[in-house]
Amino acid sequence: MSDSVDLVAYAERLGYTGALEPSLETLRALHRLHPTAIPFENLTTLLDESPRLDVPSLERKLVRSGRGGYCFEHNRLFGAALEALGFDVVGLAARVLWEREPTALPPRTHMLLAVDVEGVPYIADVGFGGLTLTAPLRLVVDEEQDTPHETFRVRRQDSGFTIEVRLRGTWRALYWFDETRYFDIDFEVLNHFVATHPGSPFRSMLYCARALPDRRLALRNGRFTVRGLDGQAETRMLTDVDALRGVLGEDFAIRLPDDAALDDALRQVLEIDEDPAAGQRR
Repeated sequence: MSDSVDLVAYAERLGYTGALEPSLETLRALHRLHPTAIPFENLTTLLDESPRLDVPSLERKLVRSGRGGYCFEHNRLFGAALEALGFDVVGLAARVLWEREPTALPPRTHMLLAVDVEGVPYIADVGFGGLTLTAPLRLVVDEEQDTPHETFRVRRQDSGFTIEVRLRGTWRALYWFDETRYFDIDFEVLNHFVATHPGSPFRSMLYCARALPDRRLALRNGRFTVRGLDGQAETRMLTDVDALRGVLGEDFAIRLPDDAALDDALRQVLEIDEDPAAGQRR
């Protein structure tokens, strides 16, 4: 993560006005603001394109063009910003366990960060969709850690760690990782797999998320869910492209292009809700 980032532009995008210094207070503030200001979304892969992970491209897309991205884009940008501030940052890769069978062994397809703050290790992750962390977690085992949204904990599992979230009184696993350092070229390979493999859901399904101070927003194809801090959720189905564009632009604050190819892609994800087999035919 050697490319420099424009900290002034990044801070302005987040609405951050505090000190630009490598302190725990700064890390917490940026980690809280990032998933509020920059949404999780996969419109690029939905259009059969591979996201660029170099910092200038990420700044152009996520900072200056009013767009969001998925884990590799969010955490690559966040890591570059933290490094520019003077933090010691290491890229890690995780196996996503969320909504998978306990015996499943998924590939490492998620990026997260290890951040050292005055000798104390923290996990930072601003790109896990609908359950993105809104605060860094200390890398300590079995300690419940509150964030502005949910409560999380780190569990020891095998030779690594599992991040768990407490939802409605039940602990659920998000992902497993270890402390193996991954470099930019490693994430380029993982990003290529997630963006182009025929079986990747990011090629046929629409996923968007945003963590507002008092609620979370999530969109899966045409299913739009708003969940409050108390866990209560309201869901409504979007049934046409105009309604989907409206939610993407207004609720998720994504600056959408006036592109017929995008409209075609949005129309296809709406068809998946009507006919799940449509996603397999795409």
